Formats: sequence, C-alpha cells, structure tokens
Amino acid sequence: MTVATPPNWDRASVITWLTDNVPPARVKHILRVETLSQDLAQQHQLNEAQAAQAGLMHDLAKYFPPKRLLQTARQHQLPIDPIDEANPHLLHAQISAIVAQEEFKITDPELLAAIRNHTLGQPQMSLLSCVVFLADSLEPGRGNHPQLQAVREISRQNLYHAVALVCDLTMQHLLKTQRLIHPRMVLTRNWAWLQIQS
Repeated sequence: MTVATPPNWDRASVITWLTDNVPPARVKHILRVETLSQDLAQQHQLNEAQAAQAGLMHDLAKYFPPKRLLQTARQHQLPIDPIDEANPHLLHAQISAIVAQEEFKITDPELLAAIRNHTLGQPQMSLLSCVVFLADSLEPGRGNHPQLQAVREISRQNLYHAVALVCDLTMQHLLKTQRLIHPRMVLTRNWAWLQIQS
C-alpha cells in the first residue's frame, strides 16, 4: 500500500528525524503502524492521510529519557498521575504530540489527539484516535497468537470492540506480570465496552 500524503506534509523529514532519534527496530514498528493506521482508516471510511501521519509520528518521544519526559510534561503543565511518576515512559505519547507540534508544526487537533492517545486511550476519543491506538497494538510485528489475530479481525468490523479487547489484553498482561495499571487505561476500557452496549 502506498502511504497517503497530505498536502504540505514533509514525510521525509519525519523519517530522517526518527532515524536520528529512534533505534532501527522501532523505526520499522513505526512504519508498520503508519501502514496499518492508513489501512484501518480506509476500512472505516476515515481520513487515510491523517491516520498515516498520526501513525508515523506516534512514537517521536519513545526513547526520551525518563527525566526529559517528566520535565517536558511539567513545562507544558500536563497532568501527571502517580503512575506516570513511577513509570515516566507512559508519558511518551503525550510528549510525542508536543514534539509533533514543536518540531513539525502540526496543528491539527484531532491528529495530535490521536498521537496523545495511542498508548492509554481516552474516554470519548475520536475514531482516528481509536485507529492509531489499535494500529500500535495490532501491527504485524506484535506477533500472531490467536487472541491477537481475533482482535485484528474485529478491528475491521468495530473499532470500539477492538479497543475494548486490546485494553483487556493489555491489562491481563500487566496483572500477570504484577505491574501497575494506569487509571486512564481502565477508563478507556470501560468507555469502549459501553460504546458496544449502547
């Protein structure tokens, strides 16, 4: 699939920035997320170029050190949960949106929200945000176990159902490994299940 490119968008400069700031394996993940974001957007009649752009920029801050993530979050007066303090890596999605604004002059609020929401989701998030959230978890490099394959199929039918299932799988993994669960993931999960039931 050829990646859709919106007007006045310099994709090459983002690729160059990523190559300089992100390990090669992560760049490959990012490119797969870009492609799957566009594919899901096409499936659900959403803006493909917007989805691809958000997918390409979702992990700009992925490898920022914890101290830099916390400092940037405080500078921009982002809400910092105790779970963020304990695991600053969870802030990388929100900081990636800031980098998209500051480095690449992105102003589209829905696109920036999709970058911000790709890790923990957000109740009432847009379908574009759902697409990037799902693409990050479901891209082919994440594996081929049956549960993941089932969610991939569901993502082509119902974005909310797929978001709910991804949240469930993520939380099951965190519980199994005795790790902290961010409250926003729980809120996202409950919101997504309510969308299916309403």
